[in-house]
Amino acid sequence: MIRNPILPGFNPDPSIWRVGEDYYIATSTFEWYPGVQIHHSRDLTNWTLVCRPLDRASQLDMRGNPDSCGIWAPCLSHADGLFWLVYTDVKRYDGNYKDTHNYLVTAPAIDGPWSDPVYLNSSGFDPSLFHDEDGRKWLVNMVWDHQGNRDPVSGGKPGFFGGILLQEYDITARRLAGPIRNIFRGSAHGLTEGPHLYRQNGWYYLITAEGGTGYQHAVTHARSRSIEGPYEIHPNVHLLTAKDSAGTGLQRIGHGQLVATPDGSYYHTFLCSRPLPGTRKSPRGRETGIARLELREDGWFYAEGNAATPDQSIAPPMPADAPTKPERNTYQFDNDTLPMDFQWLRSPFADRLFSLKERPGFLRLFGRESIGSWFEQSLVARRQTSSGYRAETCLEFQPESGQQMAGLTAYYNRAQFHYLYVSLNQAGKRMLDIQSCPGNWPEAHLVFPLAEPVPLPDDGPVWLGVDVDEAVLQFRYSTEKGRWRNIGPQLDASVLSDEGGRGEHANFTGAFVGMAAQDLTGRALPADFSHFHYAAIEAQHAS
Repeated sequence: MIRNPILPGFNPDPSIWRVGEDYYIATSTFEWYPGVQIHHSRDLTNWTLVCRPLDRASQLDMRGNPDSCGIWAPCLSHADGLFWLVYTDVKRYDGNYKDTHNYLVTAPAIDGPWSDPVYLNSSGFDPSLFHDEDGRKWLVNMVWDHQGNRDPVSGGKPGFFGGILLQEYDITARRLAGPIRNIFRGSAHGLTEGPHLYRQNGWYYLITAEGGTGYQHAVTHARSRSIEGPYEIHPNVHLLTAKDSAGTGLQRIGHGQLVATPDGSYYHTFLCSRPLPGTRKSPRGRETGIARLELREDGWFYAEGNAATPDQSIAPPMPADAPTKPERNTYQFDNDTLPMDFQWLRSPFADRLFSLKERPGFLRLFGRESIGSWFEQSLVARRQTSSGYRAETCLEFQPESGQQMAGLTAYYNRAQFHYLYVSLNQAGKRMLDIQSCPGNWPEAHLVFPLAEPVPLPDDGPVWLGVDVDEAVLQFRYSTEKGRWRNIGPQLDASVLSDEGGRGEHANFTGAFVGMAAQDLTGRALPADFSHFHYAAIEAQHAS
């Protein structure tokens, strides 16, 4: 069986494409670097992360990008012997404006080399490139109307979402050319975004996401005989949604793309979340699921069985391997490549943040700016993919100032994190402390859960651990290997979620756990981590 989500943990806005027997899904990475995750499968069930294409400054520099900006809704396709990837780099979120720059990169193979970007436009976000049967190429993207609150659309919703634009891409000139047309204003549900075009039997199908990426999210289909429209809306309006199914395990269903299998079956990706039981808190963020479709005699696609809310388990299109065991990984830093599961924040200049060469066998972080910085933050972390987990690392760190810190963090963004760290106390002695920002947006004020920091030996390694069980987070530590002691009170892990802090209409990533270092003196004091262990733990009643 295919078990949803097929890409657990923060993997939203899934764009799917098939090349022969191979399927690829590209998902958004927002402020996490390198940009765009691409997974591969041959059975739609078992997926492997194969690359993150945007990995150098000429392609992507997100220093200064606010939380949950950066890479929004990439679109992956294949034509003319090349992979084509379009994406948005969002530079501003607050207020009436969105500074959204759209680009195109190509590669002869999925693992590259990926080209430098071609600039497309900045009129909105969620670009998608469509390759028509006659060889012409078309870009669609939603248009952002900064005057949207002047004239609300139906239902009193702000009209910032101004519809779907269409323009031709000139392959020879490597730029957009010709008329710009607004081909679809959306349904009455509003907030129309995430467009993709698909052609079948003389119809152009326009797939969009609507309702915002919270609990009213939905996938909407429309169709036209002409790529320029007019587009008529699906008889059911929304092909996939959980907005009317509050009790189901998968929530916030929307924003996906259609793919055909070699045998003529149809599937549709979608983003979704799995809130913790009894809550509207989704620490794993927006994940990727998939549903089987039917193409009926009326020429419309429908969810199989006409169920708009997909099941968590569906039959695969071909035999699949047995379900995978819960994730359990011990990462050793014994070569000069960071393990694939890890990312860092915003900067293309990784060598300023960390090194795997300066001290062989260790990940060395160079203390940079404060935790939560939008510019140079030394934080290397991986996604939370389960409702609970155990994570551990071993740190060697000799601070010279109370402005120098290093440790283990459960992190969502600058206003949502818990951090167990080594530093110096006011007497100049090594100590262990906890700082948290439990959703204090927008000021991001800290709280310090320990009444007093815990003294540490003057030197030597410190083992740091964190255990998460749904909404409960407990730090632990040891100065002797294997002799763990809890430190501090139980903390609220549910604030490290899309719905924590500012809420699901502004938080678009997911919870991470990883290693961090800060040096507010500017001296870039290093901190060395010997390994990192992550073991997923799913509660029996959790989805």
